[in-house]
Amino acid sequence: MTEQRYAAEAEALREQLYRTAYLYLGGASQAVDAVDEAVYKGLRACGKLREERYFSTWLTRILINVCHTELRRRRRLAPLEELPETAQEAFDALPLREAVGRLPRELKDVIVLRYFTGLTLAETARALDIPQGTAASRQRRALSLLRLELTDGEEAADR
Repeated sequence: MTEQRYAAEAEALREQLYRTAYLYLGGASQAVDAVDEAVYKGLRACGKLREERYFSTWLTRILINVCHTELRRRRRLAPLEELPETAQEAFDALPLREAVGRLPRELKDVIVLRYFTGLTLAETARALDIPQGTAASRQRRALSLLRLELTDGEEAADR
């Protein structure tokens, strides 16, 4: 893959990559930084891509790795508790976002890629380097956990 073709394909995916990074990291500036880092790492490794038709899932996988690295770095730092200052930060506190954030990593990966990034089940499986059946069972398990948690939360709020 040439650098020009890589640049064109990466630019076409930028919005999807941003949405994915935003869902993982929870902030606009962190998401932009993660996308930039993933695109840079992808450019450096584009010669290793064996099949160009998997470019989208390959670059998404790089982005997910960048996001996980950033999340690990954040856990090492002491978190500061702050009130939401913007409407976007207030949106981040919604029950669904919190519930997705509490899912185990392997379940969260599938949910974010399937429902918030818009990948198909097959693309999600390729991006996570797992069999499609595993992706499907993780999706069912995650949806079941989310349904249980959100239903319990509504019942508690009604009391």
